[in-house]
Amino acid sequence: MKNIFLMLSLALVVASCKKNETEVAVVEEPTVEYAVFGDSIVAAEALSNEEMAAMYASLKEGDTINVKFKSAINEVCQKKGCWMTLDLAEEKQAFVKFKDYGFFVPMNAQEKEVIVSGKAYVGIESVDELKHYAKDAGKSQAAIDSIVAPKVTYSFMADGVLIAK
Repeated sequence: MKNIFLMLSLALVVASCKKNETEVAVVEEPTVEYAVFGDSIVAAEALSNEEMAAMYASLKEGDTINVKFKSAINEVCQKKGCWMTLDLAEEKQAFVKFKDYGFFVPMNAQEKEVIVSGKAYVGIESVDELKHYAKDAGKSQAAIDSIVAPKVTYSFMADGVLIAK
């Protein structure tokens, strides 16, 4: 009887010492390669387009903030790639120019993922500027002529841009 009790106790000790191995699935994020334009920046810690839209909503004319955010390119200047518009939440967009006119982006970059770093501000675009941008975008003459009032815009002066390859 002692032997049975001893064997049972030993079996319990061995069973309780056994490692509890649980499988942990490691999900690796796909690595995105970026082409760099302007200053070299890193993708880490970029705000989402929704977070950026909320920041713009809190700005008033004259306010400027340094920020980095990630979005999709809606449109690029078809003359030189000297400006682009980025998607923000709630059907809004940011109009992006490049610091000191020092670099351009590819004219075929529409719908690509982009990360921009620079200064965000709320601006007012004059009728002449709006017509100029519409012409650069390849809009029809009727669309250009329909611009008759200045527009409040979410503007961005980028010093560095990453575009997904």
